[in-house]
Amino acid sequence: MILNILILLAGVLSIIMAIIVLVGGTNTKSMRIAYGMFAGSVGMWAIFLGLFLVITSNELARISVFTYYSLGLLIPYSFLFFSLAYLSIPVSRFVRFFALLPWIAMSVLIAVPGGMYSAIDASSAKTVELIFSTYLLYSAVFVLYVALGLWLLITKAARARGVLRHRRIVAVSLLVGFAGGGYFDIILPLFNNYELIAYGPLFAFVTSVGIFYVIARHGLFDVRLAVVRTVSYLLALATLAALYYALALAISNLFLRDYTLVQPAGIGLAIVLAFVFQPVRRFFDHFTNAIFYKDGYNADDFYAKLNKVLTSTTDLRTLLKRASNTITETFKSEQASFFVYMTDGRFVSDGTDGHRKVPYSDAESLRVYTDIITPDLRGVSRSTHKLLVSHKLGLVMPLIREGNVIGFFCLGDHKTSTYSRRDKRVLRTIADELVIAIQNALSIEEVKVLNATLQQRIDSATKELRASNAQLQRLDEAKDEFISMASHQLRTPLTSIKGYISMLVEGDVGKVSPQQKHLLDEAFLSSERMVRLIGDFLNVSRLQTGKFIIDKHPINLAKVVAQELESLLPNAAARGQKFTYKEPKNFPELNLDESKFRQVIMNFADNAIYYSKDNSTIKVSLSVEGKEVMFTVKDTGIGVPIKEQDQLFGKFFRATNARKQRPDGTGVGLFLAKKVIDAHDGKTIFESKEGKGSTFGFRIPIPKS
Repeated sequence: MILNILILLAGVLSIIMAIIVLVGGTNTKSMRIAYGMFAGSVGMWAIFLGLFLVITSNELARISVFTYYSLGLLIPYSFLFFSLAYLSIPVSRFVRFFALLPWIAMSVLIAVPGGMYSAIDASSAKTVELIFSTYLLYSAVFVLYVALGLWLLITKAARARGVLRHRRIVAVSLLVGFAGGGYFDIILPLFNNYELIAYGPLFAFVTSVGIFYVIARHGLFDVRLAVVRTVSYLLALATLAALYYALALAISNLFLRDYTLVQPAGIGLAIVLAFVFQPVRRFFDHFTNAIFYKDGYNADDFYAKLNKVLTSTTDLRTLLKRASNTITETFKSEQASFFVYMTDGRFVSDGTDGHRKVPYSDAESLRVYTDIITPDLRGVSRSTHKLLVSHKLGLVMPLIREGNVIGFFCLGDHKTSTYSRRDKRVLRTIADELVIAIQNALSIEEVKVLNATLQQRIDSATKELRASNAQLQRLDEAKDEFISMASHQLRTPLTSIKGYISMLVEGDVGKVSPQQKHLLDEAFLSSERMVRLIGDFLNVSRLQTGKFIIDKHPINLAKVVAQELESLLPNAAARGQKFTYKEPKNFPELNLDESKFRQVIMNFADNAIYYSKDNSTIKVSLSVEGKEVMFTVKDTGIGVPIKEQDQLFGKFFRATNARKQRPDGTGVGLFLAKKVIDAHDGKTIFESKEGKGSTFGFRIPIPKS
């Protein structure tokens, strides 16, 4: 009686396990259906065999025998296709139907009277008179299905992803189930021994439980939570039932004497057990979690840990390595790596130590996928399956940014099982974070590369500029040397020319007509101007070579101004111009370089003559203002454009309107004037309005007496 109850219980539990897997299974539909068919047929086979052992009606016995023998052959058939699904071997519908034909044929023979058995005794003997030849064929089909399934597991399991750790449990459970069930329910009935057939379903139940344990423990399907909680509640209820029974028995024995429990006492015990249930349930929750979720992880803790890693560095390779290590540690993977495309056509691959590097060509073949792919995923091509298996990759997740694949995250095989739906859901959750962190690191990497390239270019340009600058310095030195030499060489003949012209003008070599005198005066002025220009060039050369020496001594600046203006009167008169200058009396002596200040005054006044209109007046002023001496020359000439005023005192610079007015200018007069004024701690005065005139001058501090 107890054995029959165990058989029926084993059958019911097998059916429950089949339903759990079918309802709450993974996205691997073929494996889910194969296991559901296997466990369901085991359960139904056990139930009908148990019914055969308890019923006494021969008619009902025939139905039970037909059903249990037919289901008995369906068990190895479903086992065969479970093996194929377990090893991720795709099978067409035609092959499935073709393999089902032997089962259909044998089921017909079993159903036909005299097909596989000649008589059934439903009495206490519980025997079935089998037809040897038909039963032998039945046994051969059974063995064929089992042999094919075992052959696949033995030869293919070593290459299948994620099964290396739990195939031992599958193998042991299959060995126990098929060896025990085959012996008690295939071999012994062949010799008309039906006394031990009740043990067959118990061995088959071991196979269902073993595979279901692998499902729950190692994550072939996402049913662990349902399994764990079911086991937890069953253990809790069993413990409470045992506790209730023990307490009731004790109370009945000690107080009631007749081993019956009165109603008030029963209610009190129920209340006490209600308070005890939650702690007991929590205890078994922890207990079952420790068994089934030994490799589990808290998603929130993982998110926080990964976020900390992603914000810890901006170096791309360091980021990829740290993220790979963190994910590998959490997901219990053998290895992990990233494959990231660079903008310049290159790629970066990095991850855990010893990770399998995916070649560029293989990565390119994966760009057609936009979601997580695994070797056993339906729809994955054979080439992709082969690629993943060859690189020992259990999972590949494309990294997508604005519809474009920027790389891949690759996980190796799971150390203990396979990747569950929860694992994939968590990976999809972190995908955007990974993409953003990688994009930021890529941007910084590009900036670094750009900076390095720019630095190289800057260094190269700097080197070229230094070489050019050195060359220019040599040319400038040669130019200064030439100007100095040329100026010295030109001064002597010009001085002679100036002297001879002066002698001719004064009549030392004979009387000069008025017309001749006019021409000689023009030649004398031109020679004087040439001498001044040569003097300016010499001073510029001296500035460049550091030989520009200021020779100060006390002078009367008022008389110097008067003398320089007097020397320019002929030139001004030729243009109908005149100077207005009132020489100040009792003017203080100043410690100045007289020759250089003569050049400054001459330059300001001469420019006023050349850039002013004919028949105009040039105002010259010299005065003492506080502790300074101020000198100005104000004209009504062409002025200086406002955009060019900042450059006016630069070496060789001339304003655009000045070049048109006087093409033969050099642009060194104002430059030298400012240098002389600055050398005497003075300040240059300059005001101008284009088309209305300019004011040039200087302020020189009066020395303390």
